[in-house]
Amino acid sequence: MPGPPGVHRANDRTEAFVNHDQMNDDTGAYLSENRNWGRWGPDDERGTINLVTPERIVAAAGMARSGRKVSLSRPFPTDAGPHNPQPALQYWNRTDIHHGGGHAGDWIGVYAHGVQVTHLDALCHVWDADGIYNGRGPDVLGFRGTTFGGIEAWRDGIFTRGVMLDVPRHRGVEFVEYDEPVHGAELEEILEKRGIELQPGDAVCVYSGREKWQAANPDKPYGRWVGPSGRHEYPGLHGSCNRFLREHDVSLLVWDMLDRQPDAYQSGIPFTVHGAIHAFGLAVLDNALLEPLADACLEEGRDDFLLLAVPLFLPGGTGSPVNPIAVF
Repeated sequence: MPGPPGVHRANDRTEAFVNHDQMNDDTGAYLSENRNWGRWGPDDERGTINLVTPERIVAAAGMARSGRKVSLSRPFPTDAGPHNPQPALQYWNRTDIHHGGGHAGDWIGVYAHGVQVTHLDALCHVWDADGIYNGRGPDVLGFRGTTFGGIEAWRDGIFTRGVMLDVPRHRGVEFVEYDEPVHGAELEEILEKRGIELQPGDAVCVYSGREKWQAANPDKPYGRWVGPSGRHEYPGLHGSCNRFLREHDVSLLVWDMLDRQPDAYQSGIPFTVHGAIHAFGLAVLDNALLEPLADACLEEGRDDFLLLAVPLFLPGGTGSPVNPIAVF
């Protein structure tokens, strides 16, 4: 039986996830042995978005049936504080002109990464000892941006079928805890239980209940809590999820909680699930607000929808704020 809200009791199924992943997954080796480098040509900068073919776009358009729309964006994070160490900037002005008229405007500035703003990571965003996606070295990055793997490669937008993987609903809890990260084998179990068949080019939205976790842990700002280990500690996805993402040819990962930190499989490598960016060319959309989407899926009685994510056209950019939209 599931525990009370927010508590996922260890059981045979959970232990099976851990045993499966310990026996069959070494994140560092898996990332290096299953790279997509060269899969779409040596100069490709689109990565897994190549899987979203024109045929897949047309099929995804058919997912819009009721016309209900849901934004997956968190509010623009302008309020500074322990939960938001890198606040966005927004200034307003109002000017009165002749004949009683006037105009207003605002200026905005934002760090396009971190743990608060909803954003897309470009393929140049992270790398390991072997380089960024498609074998380029980090020297492609400079003070004026990147010359390879920039966010402008996706300026035409990402339009594909989105699939909700609701982990708290599956577990019978309110949110994912630090001691119970999301494993790749668990995502497979959700597919089976929900009768979902992923297709190459699909986006997966992995909901972990971040807002409810934060409300229950107000003294632990997500992504900034330094625990006994001296490192940031926060709940999220286990490194074994890379196998799930690669073997299903997922085009876009949308998540509210990020890589669980620290991860036992991070030994010897800089990134676990974020490592899918440099290894697979995976498009990753961080800090999505997925609770409204999870609620809408329950109300609509379905787990899939049309997903739209359009970054700003920022030549040389390492990422971009986005306002993703799910359409039922």
